[in-house]
Amino acid sequence: MKNGCREHRTRAGMLFIAVILGLLSLSSSGAVETGRVKEIAAMLPEEPVGIARPISDRTAWEALSRGSSVESILAHAERLAGKPIQDQPDSLYLDFSETGNRTRWQEVASRRRNRLMTFAVAECIENKGRFLKPLENSIRAICAEKTWLMPAHDRSLANFKGASIDIDLASSALAWHMATVDRMLGDKLDPVTRQLIRKNVRARVLDPFMAMVDGTRKRNWWMDATMNWNSVCLAGTVGTALAMVESPEERARFILAAQKYSESFLIGFGKDGYCSEGLGYWNYGFGNYVMMAETVLKATGGKIDLLDRDDARLAARFGARIEIMNGVYPAFADCAVGSKPDPRILSYASRKYGLDFGGALDSNTLNRHDLFGNLFFSLADSGSGKKSTVREPGSREERTWFESAGALICRPGGAWSCKMAVALKGGNNNEHHNHNDVGTFVVVVGKTPVLLDPGPEVYTSRTFSSRRYDSKLLNSYGHPVPVVSGKLQQTGAKARGEVLKAEFTDLADTLALDIRSAYDVKELKKLTRTFVYSRVGNGSLTIIDEVEFINPSAFGTALITLGVCKVKKPGQLMVSYAGEAVSVDVKVEGSGFAISTDEIKEDVRTEKLPTRIGINLTKPVSVSKVTMNITPVVDSTCSQ
Repeated sequence: MKNGCREHRTRAGMLFIAVILGLLSLSSSGAVETGRVKEIAAMLPEEPVGIARPISDRTAWEALSRGSSVESILAHAERLAGKPIQDQPDSLYLDFSETGNRTRWQEVASRRRNRLMTFAVAECIENKGRFLKPLENSIRAICAEKTWLMPAHDRSLANFKGASIDIDLASSALAWHMATVDRMLGDKLDPVTRQLIRKNVRARVLDPFMAMVDGTRKRNWWMDATMNWNSVCLAGTVGTALAMVESPEERARFILAAQKYSESFLIGFGKDGYCSEGLGYWNYGFGNYVMMAETVLKATGGKIDLLDRDDARLAARFGARIEIMNGVYPAFADCAVGSKPDPRILSYASRKYGLDFGGALDSNTLNRHDLFGNLFFSLADSGSGKKSTVREPGSREERTWFESAGALICRPGGAWSCKMAVALKGGNNNEHHNHNDVGTFVVVVGKTPVLLDPGPEVYTSRTFSSRRYDSKLLNSYGHPVPVVSGKLQQTGAKARGEVLKAEFTDLADTLALDIRSAYDVKELKKLTRTFVYSRVGNGSLTIIDEVEFINPSAFGTALITLGVCKVKKPGQLMVSYAGEAVSVDVKVEGSGFAISTDEIKEDVRTEKLPTRIGINLTKPVSVSKVTMNITPVVDSTCSQ
């Protein structure tokens, strides 16, 4: 009994010590954070500083006024000034909840919000006062909205009903725009309007964010997310604080939070800088990270640089390295066909890291469709100002291998004149903005993606719900990958392309993947997909699918195009699109095969519905090998 008491006392003593140590640790952590806040505050100017120059800086605004787009901006502002701001009734906000449609509200909201920067920039260019009244009317109308959240991000309607104030992509960006307008025009705005801006920005973004940081309320999920939401919401929130908050100590707390929480965003990139969200979201997510980092850098007098790290440097290179050929990029994940890297980001990264991405990257032109971004990138001193010293290979190199994602870009290279390049992808089916696409590929001839990944659907309530993969664009039916025993690919990280071989030479690149785990088929013993890209002659891509089953089962594979498919003769197809074409020679061992075509009828973002070209075995097989040899159709033979 005495021993039991002694053991109890020992455990109690250990628990007491642990509690004390924990309290001391918390106290120490708090002291460290307080000290760091003071340290950062000492770096900051007494007055807040925005991304754009105030209207009083006539030298800066007159320099921007000499741009070729100024007349267009002024004319657009004049047209808007003659029209009242468009109504945004409650019924429009509730449209998403009732029908799942995101577009109708977003189009109206975009037009309402775009008035802010249009009138502000036009006024700063002219400096005559004629755009102040319509600007102030727009500010009042937007501040009267029940919530600044997008309906798609307020599914419970908690924000619409006033039960919660959360922060999303739209509200954080709007707050930064409001703060920037206030910083640009200053006392030119009516004092009541300026107070209205401050009140709303505080209540809708700054105060809720700091409450999350302090732990007095639950954090919004994006604060720990490893994708674009993290960088976009942080950029908007921190940019707002640096432009509007009077106290240097309070501004310092936002910078400290930016340092801490933006770590998550960079974790979302592969160790080689691969962005699984796709190029479009790289523009959006990394673009906002750049804007936040540069804003913090300027505010701290160059002492805190969120881009001065290897993972950010690698992420900055993604936009150039993902190019297939001739300005064509793969529409992997939720990336639209035809997307390109924002030249302003490439230009900034070139200066920042002393690289040369090639081409004329003039970012010093105001574009009325993105005035806020242009104000940032048009600043003469944005970026480090380094001279480009290292030529970035980009699409000039023979290949780019993103090992972290099993993604390979194969190109002719500088020594070859062949017309064909490809993008190949293993990856897994739990990526950001995921499509079930393990084993997908894109074939580019000249400047045309003749065979492609068709990209995302128009977003609705289904897109980001449990029904996401009902979409034939997002599930594997809309990708050039096999159908096994009548089943499409399954979702989840375990559905992945395991790299069996990655062998690269001057003449050919080989990537072999085990994609068996992508299919929930018990009978499936083996499924490998091997890509062989050749630079010889006109160039070619050979795709070999080898499959084995415990019991005979159905099997088929596919090609995807926006063009037209013709059967030239048994076993030979010609697929043409936008003036280019490829010949596809099909060989199947173990069975005959049939060709079928099917338009993918979804709400697409492409110019027309994509066509799925099915290559289906005509009988169940135990073992089979399907080989597709794809070559460009050209008038003359390419030579070295």
